[in-house]
Amino acid sequence: MDRAVTVPLLRVGTWCVDPTAGKISRDGETIRVDARVMRLLQYLAERNGQVVSVDELLDRVWSGVVVTPDSVYQAVASLRRTLGDDPRQPTYIANVPRLGYRMVATVGPWVDPATPEDPPSVSAGDLQNVTDPPERSSPNRRRMLLAGVALGVLLLAASALLIDRSADDEAAVTPVATGTSPGSIAVLAFLDLTEEMDQEYFGDAMTEDLIDQLSKNQGLRVTPPRSSFAFKGKQATVGEIAAALGVAYVLDGSLRESGSTLRVTARLIRADGGFIVWSQSYERPLGELPTIRDDIVSHVVEALR
Repeated sequence: MDRAVTVPLLRVGTWCVDPTAGKISRDGETIRVDARVMRLLQYLAERNGQVVSVDELLDRVWSGVVVTPDSVYQAVASLRRTLGDDPRQPTYIANVPRLGYRMVATVGPWVDPATPEDPPSVSAGDLQNVTDPPERSSPNRRRMLLAGVALGVLLLAASALLIDRSADDEAAVTPVATGTSPGSIAVLAFLDLTEEMDQEYFGDAMTEDLIDQLSKNQGLRVTPPRSSFAFKGKQATVGEIAAALGVAYVLDGSLRESGSTLRVTARLIRADGGFIVWSQSYERPLGELPTIRDDIVSHVVEALR
């Protein structure tokens, strides 16, 4: 398809979303968004007000890519951080326990604030079964219908363009700084993906313990906690973080809770190509942090060797 196609801007809450440039902006602030996260935002916006399951997101946003539900959880967490959304009191993406996620923000075509009259926002329900207005329909009704048609075209075009771009965008990795030691590694703050989002302290403790244990292995150079936590909640690629910290590998992970069981997922990523060298999930009763930590350390050291 023609890569020169420009997709109209979209309003999501107070953000102006530019799918073509892969950016969102608000009040003079502009943030670049990863291609996959942008596709997630587009898909949820297209179904504004509807509950979208994790399986549906895997099928439509991650189509053709073999990933686990963890990829969805991490992408949603990343999108929430980018939008400045509080999962406990969401104004953009609400978590529907055991069902999925729902976009709760106002969605519609973007109209410059300088425009005298701002078209009304449109929900997903307004996009369905749009018909021509009757001859005597009011001007407001006509504007609503036209806005609905415009949003439908916008979302279809954006989805097609992002699918075409995603492979190229995700393959792009910032080069690691020249002279980086092959035995250098940074441990990023583990993401709290539990349902109540109340295990952040546990993830931070896991991160600090991993840094401490890995630094005791001869031949490994590990960045200190202060350097690693500087990137917590920031939007940056693995390559950009590795280049900034001067490391060859990045270890990240997430926490999920199911009843009395804690699931910890960890990944070791080679920064110069963005490839996952090693990945493992651990399911243990709550309170067995030391055991999980020791397992991760031994597996990471083995993978590096």
